[in-house]
Amino acid sequence: MSDVSTGIGASTGKVVVNRAMSLDGFIAGPGHAMDWIAEYLTADVFPEVMAATGAMLVGRGTYEVAKRMAEQDTAYDGGAQFVLTHEPPDKPDPTVTFLTCGLEEAVATARSAAGGRNLEILGADVAAQCLRRGLVDEILVYVLPVLLGDGVRFSPPGLDRIDLEPFSNTQAGAVTMLRFRVRKQAQPSGS
Repeated sequence: MSDVSTGIGASTGKVVVNRAMSLDGFIAGPGHAMDWIAEYLTADVFPEVMAATGAMLVGRGTYEVAKRMAEQDTAYDGGAQFVLTHEPPDKPDPTVTFLTCGLEEAVATARSAAGGRNLEILGADVAAQCLRRGLVDEILVYVLPVLLGDGVRFSPPGLDRIDLEPFSNTQAGAVTMLRFRVRKQAQPSGS
């Protein structure tokens, strides 16, 4: 993928939406609970994903949930961490960089910090925005053997159809990892 407007070229890592999902399609349970993920998915389950990741871009809500999980020793270390937000917290966090810029600039900034490795996009809202704007190369989904019944859906309402090309599925214990390339749609003229 090469996009002149964002400075993203084919010689750099990919932009990958990374999601853990219950079998019934939720990426977080009621109240945005994500503790159920740590029951099945640890950093050693798919070490090649961590090795390929140079940076992460997350939304503020996902950052807050991840911060709570880190306090419980369930942290996910994927390189430099960037949080896209309208309002940075009053108390700085030395482990992340808060970005208040536009989405394309945030992706370009985080991708540059990834040092040629993949940029992981975490969080429903930021991922949907990236998908809408054609900034995503791949979607990686960890399907976990649990039915949550309610919570945050894999994709929010209002996301248009996006065609995907499956290229890999891997089983590790109880977790199935599915990987898809995002088929690039022709941009309307004048965009």
